[in-house]
Amino acid sequence: MDHPLTAPADALRPWRATALVAAAVAGAELVALVIFGALLLGKSLQHDHAQALPVVRAAAPVVHHRHTPAKHAATPTLTRHATSVLVLNGNGVSGAAASAAARVRGLGYMVGGVGNATRPNVGRSVIMYRAGFRPEAMRLGRDLHVRAVGPLDGLRTSDLMGAHLAYVIGS
Repeated sequence: MDHPLTAPADALRPWRATALVAAAVAGAELVALVIFGALLLGKSLQHDHAQALPVVRAAAPVVHHRHTPAKHAATPTLTRHATSVLVLNGNGVSGAAASAAARVRGLGYMVGGVGNATRPNVGRSVIMYRAGFRPEAMRLGRDLHVRAVGPLDGLRTSDLMGAHLAYVIGS
């Protein structure tokens, strides 16, 4: 009697199918782990980036208080208590930003952060403002006797870490 022999390839097919399914599941798990790791690492890097100090590249355009006519000066919409200020040390003197932040806080402003500018500000102190906060910047300039007030220059809005104004201490 002749019995047909099953081909060895036919006997391996269920094993191959099982191996392919297992490999597909393992691949899907790997992709999920990579995505999960990237999200966690991305949040960690984003948090570290938020803590990184902003870059001050150049002095902001200067607006002198005594040259601004009173009739054109806008009234600040935020109170001092509601105005957040990022204080950056641009002169390299240790502790200058912390003492300036205490002075800003003593005037009633909210200090949104303190740090060192990555590039020294060899000129005078500068107050920079986000779009829409010029009146608040002018008021802070008057309060601190800082005449150089201008829009963000060398800083991005995201560098302010939520603050409305940046006070860069010069030499």
